[in-house]
Amino acid sequence: MNALTDLFREWIPTQRWFGGKGREWAAVSEDGFFLDRGNPVLSVHRVRIEYTDGGRDTYLVPLSWRDQQAEGLESAYVGAVANEGRETYAYDAMRDRDATAPWLIHLAQGSSVGPMHFSPAGEGDIPEGLPGDIVSTEQSNTSLVYGQEAILKLFRRLEPGLNPDVEIHAALRRTDNEHIAPLLGHVEIDGAGGDEPATVAMLQTFVPNASDGWRLATASVRDLYAEGDLHADEVGGDFAADSERLGAATASVHADMAKVLPTEEAPADWYATVARQMSERLDAAIEIVPQLAEHADALRAVYAAVADSGEPVVRQRVHGDLHLGQVLRTATGWIILDFEGEPARPLAARRELDSPLRDVAGMLRSFDYAARHLLVEQPEDSQREYRAQEWAARNRAAFCSGYSGAGDVDPCGDSPLLRAFEADKAVYECVYEARNRPHWLMIPLQSIARLAGRD
Repeated sequence: MNALTDLFREWIPTQRWFGGKGREWAAVSEDGFFLDRGNPVLSVHRVRIEYTDGGRDTYLVPLSWRDQQAEGLESAYVGAVANEGRETYAYDAMRDRDATAPWLIHLAQGSSVGPMHFSPAGEGDIPEGLPGDIVSTEQSNTSLVYGQEAILKLFRRLEPGLNPDVEIHAALRRTDNEHIAPLLGHVEIDGAGGDEPATVAMLQTFVPNASDGWRLATASVRDLYAEGDLHADEVGGDFAADSERLGAATASVHADMAKVLPTEEAPADWYATVARQMSERLDAAIEIVPQLAEHADALRAVYAAVADSGEPVVRQRVHGDLHLGQVLRTATGWIILDFEGEPARPLAARRELDSPLRDVAGMLRSFDYAARHLLVEQPEDSQREYRAQEWAARNRAAFCSGYSGAGDVDPCGDSPLLRAFEADKAVYECVYEARNRPHWLMIPLQSIARLAGRD
């Protein structure tokens, strides 16, 4: 164990992007190289963690190094390391503004530095010389905004292979789809032991003066609750028109993904496989959330309807984690972000072909969350419960209407597959809330009662 790995052992578990919280470390190792020898010095480290349960993760940690402790960077401080008889001070380089410019310089030049390779997507689009400001809301990744020009996303947990976010955005560059932020470049690092290179980062055009869908939707819900005698279609902050446009934008992106990425007719055994996988996830979830047991038979019937379905499905690449927090509304329309899928799933699984209804279901679940989140930890209020359901139903229907009007798939009818995807997502949400926000567990549980036909 050396001084640097000691620092990582102490510091990494405290970071929001670390996905192994609660797991005991068996060993930690690292290898690093200098990305820039300016002031401050910038190094990049691959930190390999082995857990006592047999699992392994590799995380990317850029550090900036200073001869003296820096004022104003206390929240970025990692620790001190002895170097030739004196201490040097390490900081999280993504929070050290003076250490952020080299990423864009190397991308613009198409550099290779040690095992890391920078690949611009075009010419003249990368704003060299700007420092980056960290986006504080990030969790599994870390993002830097460079002025009003570009945003760099650093993928903290490394896996061999091209990240779906880069792959899909690179393919969509050929379509000029107005509902994505164009890819400007990406960064890879060589794999170890013959593995494929791993995606380290991607750079996109920044979308200024935009509002994220979750904030807009929840503001609409607050407006509704403030008007005691008005319905969802009567308040000034009605969100349904935006929901319909969002449905159309989602259908547009799905259609272009199908043009530039692989598609296939779902094989006959796919339906039964999907139903079996959902049932297995339900069984595992009941062990964590016992309240699901009372809905188990009804949910299994929802899943069985998929196995018996003759609903035609063309499988394609999908977003994989679509919700209101993954979309931005600008003055001209909606932008869809973050095509990497659920970060907790293996990369290979995130690149599998699936029904676009998976994304539709994710957004429908997000409308339920937006409608009900203000009811959490509040006294029971039947009027607000009714109004929450009214708002969610109105916006779910508007989204589906917009999607069916702009795409080849109509989610407005009684699709067994869509209902099952929603139920499966709600089961996943129950597990997440039980582990992370127990006071929010009521939201997916109430939705499961509806999806299982119990209310």
